[in-house]
Amino acid sequence: MEFKGAMGGIYRLTEWITRFAYSNILWLVCSSPFFFFLVTRLMVTGVNESLQMNWAMGIVAPFTLFPATAALFAVVRKWVMGDPDVKIFSLFFRSYKENYKQSMIGGIFYVLLLVIMMVDYTVYMTQFKNMQIIGIVMLILLIVLFVSLFNFFSMIVHYHMNIRQIMKNAVLITIIRPFRVIATVLGSAVVLFIGSKYPALIFFFGGSLIAYWAFFNFYATFTKMQEQAERIKQKELEEQEAAEAGIDLEATSGAAGGEPGDGDRRSGETTRKD
Repeated sequence: MEFKGAMGGIYRLTEWITRFAYSNILWLVCSSPFFFFLVTRLMVTGVNESLQMNWAMGIVAPFTLFPATAALFAVVRKWVMGDPDVKIFSLFFRSYKENYKQSMIGGIFYVLLLVIMMVDYTVYMTQFKNMQIIGIVMLILLIVLFVSLFNFFSMIVHYHMNIRQIMKNAVLITIIRPFRVIATVLGSAVVLFIGSKYPALIFFFGGSLIAYWAFFNFYATFTKMQEQAERIKQKELEEQEAAEAGIDLEATSGAAGGEPGDGDRRSGETTRKD
């Protein structure tokens, strides 16, 4: 049954609210060990307890948070690409299983790199006052690496690549196409800010909204890069055809006994037309 007018709009809005809430809850359930330690970390006050929770989050993140987030990105990918009526439950867990190994390995590398850079930043900024410039560089690298996570999850569900290529390209796209990534970060910050005022929104929509916005920006970047590649390929093809046409004209002119200058001139005119 299809509703029209105002009722149709309300119905479609309700559908989208349900989709975002359902996928977000699946993501939270599969990431629950990580968020358990995160909530505990926010509640404890002791330094040792906080440090223990940080280690616990770092250990469980590659095995829970990263695969669940990859599965969430696989769901929102379908929505962005114009297929909103997918079966969320089956797609989520099928993607969870298919991408588990890559997302886990990538998660281990990301966590290790983030921890190393964070420790380096802290050491250079607090222990070596005359080398704080290195600490600032580490902070910039830390931010770039963290932000590249948006592209990392998008690429896992969108490309068939090995994990090394995915991580390398995720960082490269973050650097060479920064504006879309900045838009993703700003949008995520808005979601988290509103969620800090209304925690229920984070519980039902936080992760899925951020994932949708992140993949939307990634897909726009991917589409633009693909169009540019097609234009370059087309231009190279046209230049190759023009060169071949020029060679043919020269050969025809020589065979007909024309002057060499005539063949060169015709060749140049053919190239300019193409």
